[in-house]
Amino acid sequence: MEPFRTLHSRTVVLAQQNIDTDQIIPARFLKITHRKGLGRWAFADWRYHPDGTPRADFILEKPEAQGVQVLVAGDNFGCGSSREHAPWALTDWGFRAIISSSIADIFSNNSIKNGLLPVRVNAAFHQRLLAEPGAEVTIDLEHRTVTLSDGTSTVFPLDAFARYCLMNGVDELEFLLGQEEAIARFEEART
Repeated sequence: MEPFRTLHSRTVVLAQQNIDTDQIIPARFLKITHRKGLGRWAFADWRYHPDGTPRADFILEKPEAQGVQVLVAGDNFGCGSSREHAPWALTDWGFRAIISSSIADIFSNNSIKNGLLPVRVNAAFHQRLLAEPGAEVTIDLEHRTVTLSDGTSTVFPLDAFARYCLMNGVDELEFLLGQEEAIARFEEART
C-alpha cells in the first residue's frame, strides 16, 4: 500500500445520496479475487449503456475526471453490504480519498485497509464541495485537514491507528508483521 501523507487534487462530484456498495461495484464483478482492473467496473451500471458502451454524460467518462484522486460524494456513501471490492474498484480507478458528510462504517474500515482515505467533513464544508465540482483540495493526513484553494479549511476525524497505517502504507497484518522482533522478545521472556 502506498503511504498517504498529503494529497493535492481536483475533485469529482457524485452528489447522489445513499450510494451503496452495489452501485460502486455491482455484485456480478465480485467473483474477481484481485484488485487490478476493477477500476473499469467502478459504477458500471451508471457508466455504461446495457450494450457496454460508455455513457459520455457520466462524470468518470468525462475528460475533466481523468487524473482526479478525490471523490466528493453525497451523504451516506458506501452503505449496503460489506465488500472489499468497492474500495478496490475506487483505488484501481485512481481515487485516493472519498469526501462526504457521512460514510458507512464498514466501507470506511474496508477503505482504510486498502489505502483509500474516508474523509468525513461538516455539512457546510460538504455542501461547498458539492457545489464546486473540480475544486482544488489539499488533504493533509498528518494534521487531518482538508483545505480549499482559497485557504478555507476543516478538520476531519480519523482513528489514530488508521491514520498511522495510512501514513506508513501498511495494513493491520503488515503492522503486526513489523512487530516480529518485539513479539519474539515477549515470547522469550514469557517462557
